[in-house]
Amino acid sequence: MATAKVAITLDQQLLRLIDRWVTQKRYASRSQAIQVALREKVEHWKHARLAEEVKKLKPREERTLAEEHFPSDVWPEY
Repeated sequence: MATAKVAITLDQQLLRLIDRWVTQKRYASRSQAIQVALREKVEHWKHARLAEEVKKLKPREERTLAEEHFPSDVWPEY
């Protein structure tokens, strides 16, 4: 994967924690620790967004729309 360098400002306490993880060999470098944390946060946001969209669904309306194109015996009861 292509990477790019960026400069960020971190709270000193957070940086000390990241450095400790690197020292403990949890991560190979500060960059790797930050990349992993950011990637996990992005995945969390994606799932949270999906969950919010699912909450908007109305099962009865979805079923009615689906049944317009498929026989009713194909769909399980909710």
